[in-house]
Amino acid sequence: MAAEIWPPIYLSITIAAAAWLIVMLAGIGMGKAMAGRRFKGKVILETVLMLPLVLPPTVIGFLLIVIFGKRSPVGQFIEAVFHQPIIFTWWAAVLASSVVAFPLMYQSAKTGFEAVDNDIEDAARVDGGSAWKVFLLITIPLSITSIVSGAILSFARALGEFGATLMFAGNIPGQTQTIPTAIYLAMDSGNMREAWLLVLASISISFVMLTAAYRIKR
Repeated sequence: MAAEIWPPIYLSITIAAAAWLIVMLAGIGMGKAMAGRRFKGKVILETVLMLPLVLPPTVIGFLLIVIFGKRSPVGQFIEAVFHQPIIFTWWAAVLASSVVAFPLMYQSAKTGFEAVDNDIEDAARVDGGSAWKVFLLITIPLSITSIVSGAILSFARALGEFGATLMFAGNIPGQTQTIPTAIYLAMDSGNMREAWLLVLASISISFVMLTAAYRIKR
């Protein structure tokens, strides 16, 4: 039984970890760019960035197929460069998880950056600190609680992604079959023991992640 349930768990963790790295960089970068800024169209842009949080997973999966499918310019470019399409691959699962997890990281990072006192950053600049030094040595440490909380929540979200992954990456054992898709397959085939083991594994991992996030917020 261990041989059957370990591959989906391992794949879920590795896919979520890869998505987490992407989301961390994108979320922190976009959060910093948007924090405290006012410009025409900001509300529309932020709405677009947060849409994956409320859209049905099947809609996200459909859009990913349209954007990265074989008939799209992006999909054709990827296939020309890497000699294979991205759809139904490990990277497709990473991309789907990244899209659904991004809003949590972005919102947390932006909230943290907006809470930083601008006078402290200005004082660091007056003392000769470059933009990067101020960001790395002042802004990040002062907003680290929000950043870490967002990172944990986005990892947990990526770990539990199902709908978009199933549509865009498929349910290929050993390649794209994560815990949620493995549970779906086990239920469909009547293998309740395997389904329960995977459910308990998913609950345990998510419980630990959420507990850590709440402890950091306190």
